[in-house]
Amino acid sequence: MKFLLLLLLLQLAASEAAPVASENSLGENELKFAEEYLKKFYDFQAQGISMTEVKTNEQHLEEKIQEMQQFFGLAVTGRLDKPTLQQMIAPRCGVSDVHSHNVLQGRPVWWKNNLTYRILNHPFYLEENDVHRVFDRVFQVWSDETPLNFRKIYTGEADIMLSFARRDHGDVAPFDGRDGVLAHAFGPGSGLGGDAHFDAEETWTHSSIGTNLFLVAVHEIGHALGLDHSKNTNSIMFPTYKYADTDTFRLSTADIHNIQYLYGNPQASQPLDPPMFDHGTVCDPNLSFDAITTIGDRIFFFHDRFFWWKAPESPRSSASLITSRWPFLPSTIQAAYEIEARDEVFLFKDEQYWKIKNLTLQPGYPRNIFFLGLPYAVRKIDAAVFNPLTNKTYFFVNNRYWRYDETRKVVDEGYPKLISETFPGIGPKIDTVFYYDNHYYFFQGSDQLEYDISSNRVTRRMKSNSGFGC
Repeated sequence: MKFLLLLLLLQLAASEAAPVASENSLGENELKFAEEYLKKFYDFQAQGISMTEVKTNEQHLEEKIQEMQQFFGLAVTGRLDKPTLQQMIAPRCGVSDVHSHNVLQGRPVWWKNNLTYRILNHPFYLEENDVHRVFDRVFQVWSDETPLNFRKIYTGEADIMLSFARRDHGDVAPFDGRDGVLAHAFGPGSGLGGDAHFDAEETWTHSSIGTNLFLVAVHEIGHALGLDHSKNTNSIMFPTYKYADTDTFRLSTADIHNIQYLYGNPQASQPLDPPMFDHGTVCDPNLSFDAITTIGDRIFFFHDRFFWWKAPESPRSSASLITSRWPFLPSTIQAAYEIEARDEVFLFKDEQYWKIKNLTLQPGYPRNIFFLGLPYAVRKIDAAVFNPLTNKTYFFVNNRYWRYDETRKVVDEGYPKLISETFPGIGPKIDTVFYYDNHYYFFQGSDQLEYDISSNRVTRRMKSNSGFGC
């Protein structure tokens, strides 16, 4: 890779003639370098063809070149001209550009305000204390604009693990030596989630000489918090490296907007997250839930003033106070449902409900539930669930339910109906329900009933905390 990059630099420096006319006129080394770049950062698929057969793949290659040119604000020619090749050569982050939606695909975020980080090692030519000071300041940059608090630890597993590594370092994204890819990071999550790796073969510095560690680290921690690459050249999340005065550095307006889109502003924070539930509490055989809903790729379980969240297929969970995550909500939630296609979550307490989009309360809320078309006699909703197959939401109250059309924004005619008549084996009342993978999961006390929508019957009976690894 470095040999190819050197050839490109020499060829570009030696010729000030017109840009490369087309990919067909390129040398094999240039074309191979460009294809590898597009594979890594723009999901280019060579479809198994050899370099000599590139003509058969010309259209797909041209489309990916155009996509890359558009991202970087270059002339969209679809050709590997000189500006395009120069942009490909520029040192950059190793995260793909193909999402380009400001926040990472699936909008992963940390569902807690207090995060830990650990610095595993440092380049031999930099003082350890200097490296620690750089990273401490990096995290301060992000905490100044969000409710997030970062604490450094020196042993054990941190939420965000920071390390310097060479070439293949065990994460299927090997580094390529000096220049090229400088670093990469992973979005919030377990395992590698949140971790940031820096190429140990770079010349890391605290100045404009070499590669400034502070600037690259601010960028990578942006990824670790859930931000994607930005097309805005003033953004720290722009993919390629550019030096800026670190003494006067501040996040751009766009960066502040994007990170607050995920976490809110600093005023939304509380000094400390509440004590986490221990495993014994979540495994209480008599545990019941007030409300349950999916939010993105997680399931949220509300109980009293607290909530747990977990991935559907994983027993690992975390917990927090409701008001720690959403200060504008009441301390308890009685019903909840998500419309994933619209990125909307609705939460209910007594006669009021709130709409949240990407963790942010939407204007005009809370509203009274009579806006949904429910009778004035209904003072609270026991449970709610949205069915994406029919675009209908079901509101459960005592032993009856109403069906709400999310397209027409009205309650369907002929309701309410008895729960037990429509859902055999369920009822007469339920505590909560959520939808996942063509099933409803009804909760009654400490019991959970899996209900197959296709066959219209109960297929499994489990404990309410089934799936928590108890």
